[in-house]
Amino acid sequence: MLDWGPIFMSVVLFVLFTPGLLFQLPGHRRCVEFGSFQTSGPAILIHSLLFFGFICLFLFAVKIHLYIS
Repeated sequence: MLDWGPIFMSVVLFVLFTPGLLFQLPGHRRCVEFGSFQTSGPAILIHSLLFFGFICLFLFAVKIHLYIS
């Protein structure tokens, strides 16, 4: 059986932490902007650090596993 947990969590977190899709931290005009569909260098850096932190939390600390047979 294959463990699809890491793949599923990576895809979900990638979509959630795409800068400008749901939220952008830091925004262009405000600290947090929602649904702006724009991005910047600092936003990419912050969102990549958030992605790394959450993927480490879910894969190593919580140990999410999803088996499909």
